[in-house]
Amino acid sequence: MANPNIVSVATILGGNAGWNLPASTTTTLLTVTAEYILKINRIVCTNVDGTNAALLDLYVDGMGSGTTGVTTTGADATVYLAKTISVPADASLVVSDTPIYLMEGDILKGGTVSTGDLDLFISYETLID
Repeated sequence: MANPNIVSVATILGGNAGWNLPASTTTTLLTVTAEYILKINRIVCTNVDGTNAALLDLYVDGMGSGTTGVTTTGADATVYLAKTISVPADASLVVSDTPIYLMEGDILKGGTVSTGDLDLFISYETLID
């Protein structure tokens, strides 16, 4: 199901996920399992430190070669959604509020250099063939 017809999937399940990001910018946050596609609806990052700004890295690793009927020439397997973005103290940043589709095998990774300072929240739907 690397590229399902999203009009005729068998099941659509809504969900949320959240992390207090670790002091590593390469932490695996989620992996899309075979036979699934993940539609991310919104990504919000909140700095829970009351004093200091913190930097966010967030990227998709292992991206496939595209979808049926689309040839991605020169596409990278790793693409950043946020790269060293400063999130002010006691503030929230909307990283994305437009849909992002992750295909089976795609891995969402990221983190910060400031342990415990950033919370990441994702609203999504899983589509199952």
